[in-house]
Amino acid sequence: MNAQIALILGQDGITNGAVYALLALSILLVFTVTRVLFIPQGEFVAFGALTMAALQAGTPTRMVWLLAGFAVAEFLADVIAARRRTGGLRIGRWMIIKLSYPFALAALLYALPLASLPMVLRALLALAILIPMGPQLYRLFFQPIASASTLVLLIVSIAVHLALVGLGLLIFGPEGARTDPFSDASFPLGPININSQAIWVVLVSLILIVVLYTFFERTMYGKALRAAAFNRLGARLMGISPTLAGKATFFLAALIGTVSGILIAPITTIYFDSGFLISLKGFVGSIIGGLVSYPIAAAGAVLVGLIEAFSAFWASAYKDIIVFTLIIPVLVWRSLRSHHVEEEDDE
Repeated sequence: MNAQIALILGQDGITNGAVYALLALSILLVFTVTRVLFIPQGEFVAFGALTMAALQAGTPTRMVWLLAGFAVAEFLADVIAARRRTGGLRIGRWMIIKLSYPFALAALLYALPLASLPMVLRALLALAILIPMGPQLYRLFFQPIASASTLVLLIVSIAVHLALVGLGLLIFGPEGARTDPFSDASFPLGPININSQAIWVVLVSLILIVVLYTFFERTMYGKALRAAAFNRLGARLMGISPTLAGKATFFLAALIGTVSGILIAPITTIYFDSGFLISLKGFVGSIIGGLVSYPIAAAGAVLVGLIEAFSAFWASAYKDIIVFTLIIPVLVWRSLRSHHVEEEDDE
């Protein structure tokens, strides 16, 4: 290895690490607010990339019909919940809007000349299709059991992940896809050329990280979400809805996952089940942050990207094993630093 190879590997590691950082922050965000380890986060990455590829090919993606199916199920769940609450049939305006949205979007997709649209508009259409699925997943699968134990929430999260992987295979098929890059330009930096796509990935990731930090540290809505994370009952007494907080965090998780998929689609071929492995590496970063610290989780995710890149050079067959082995020393170190309080047995 020489300096040029090290710089190239460092560029790849930082590019991948920026995406892993976004996913680590997303997983951390959902967990701190809802206590859900959001395993399906990776599906938004894969679906975002594959939806973008389908739109680029000029094909109206069938993902919109999955969105419509979830909308119908959510509408029925809301009607049943309202009937139990009030004893009568009550359909609000917002329920009608949520139900009609995917069908209006489907009509728009079939009417537009998708292949000739600018890339920005195709990206916006992919976001419009996938982001609403975040709150839908929370409403259908997690809101009814919001007070359950973390283990039950984890089991449901795994079940939702497996179901979405199967649906992804049905919708997109087993073939992978890769989209055109946002830009073909490259910029010389010493002995290497920096790909403009890598700059796009790092720049968008940094913008999202700064926006998320500002939202949670400086805005009233962000502080309300943090309050719901710390004390659900106290937040409810102060007028903060834990249900709304859950839907908002799943909305942000879907946004981050879809944007991540769109960013990496020109870099690597994505398959229907690729998202799990990508999000798992983001999860390693969130573990390094102890599922508590956002800055440490982001730094840990970048470290994961760098280790993965250099491991691919020295031992490409074992790069994933090396990355996931990082969890072991981190957990050992955290267990040694934490102060355990042993429970006394009742006699």
